[in-house]
Amino acid sequence: MNETISSRAYARAGLIGNPSDGYFGKTISFVFTNFYAEVNLHPSGHLEIVGNERDRSSFYNMQELTEDVARYGYYGGIRLLKAAIRRFFIYCRDNSLSLDSKNFRISYRSNIPHRVGLAGSSAIITACMQALLQFYRVDIAKPALADLILKVETEELGISAGLQDRVAQVYEGLVYMDFDRRIMSEKGHGDYINLDINLLPPLYMAYLEDASEGSEIFHNNIRERFDSGEELVVNAMKFWADLTVQARDCLLQGNQDKLGDLINRNFDKRRSIYKISTRNLQMIDAARSTGATAKFTGSGGAIVGTYDNEETYIRLVNVLKPLGVSVFKPDIRPPQNRA
Repeated sequence: MNETISSRAYARAGLIGNPSDGYFGKTISFVFTNFYAEVNLHPSGHLEIVGNERDRSSFYNMQELTEDVARYGYYGGIRLLKAAIRRFFIYCRDNSLSLDSKNFRISYRSNIPHRVGLAGSSAIITACMQALLQFYRVDIAKPALADLILKVETEELGISAGLQDRVAQVYEGLVYMDFDRRIMSEKGHGDYINLDINLLPPLYMAYLEDASEGSEIFHNNIRERFDSGEELVVNAMKFWADLTVQARDCLLQGNQDKLGDLINRNFDKRRSIYKISTRNLQMIDAARSTGATAKFTGSGGAIVGTYDNEETYIRLVNVLKPLGVSVFKPDIRPPQNRA
């Protein structure tokens, strides 16, 4: 195989239930093609990882360096590719999956807005894994692949994360996910079911154009509070899991009005236990002032919600633009038939 392999993984939005995915909860998420990460891989005499603008180490001055850190953080995509390749190799070795003795040159690019909760990092890792699977002609079942991608971040890089992003990006489309503790213990993974994307009502999304708050910061001490059994946090996770079941039933029954109410309640509960920045609260409140519903897509910086008609959508654009918020309609990607 001498041709270049190109693989894309798409941005993810948590429609309902997050952030309970890392706490034995339930979520519904979807991927959309407006934003994506792409990995290009082609045969080479030795293994080489090529960086892009997110991996810069040369700057015009300290001001430019400071602006770069505010936009991308201290780490770029090379560490993601390096960790993904290492974890892929270890997984194949430990599971007796034979790999050909060949090397490659790998590069990446991404137009997913950075640090706004659209799963940009996991998209790079997912695209890398998909390219490696194709290059080495290896098959890994979807549940195991999602878990492998998660471990790249949690075990290789020490990033706090849950399965939701990786499951959505592996399965694509609109995915209902059940991470119940018993199911996870018995199967080693959750129950993941693709739902018909045509069940969805009109959705909008919006994100802060200059956000600088990553999920590694945002998740702060919720894990510790959950592990210690703090009743407020434990009950919140159960609340979000129950909300997800209700949302699934609303989709199947075509009850769009109730779905919008559940989306609002998802964020209202989050507000009660998380420290949320002023700009994020302004974005939510401004969106709701138009009659639309709103909640975080992930860890903050981007929102998703329902709207009634085109007039409401135009109001969303007009109200959010002065706040430095971009609004768009997600182009939801149907699930693809691939391993």
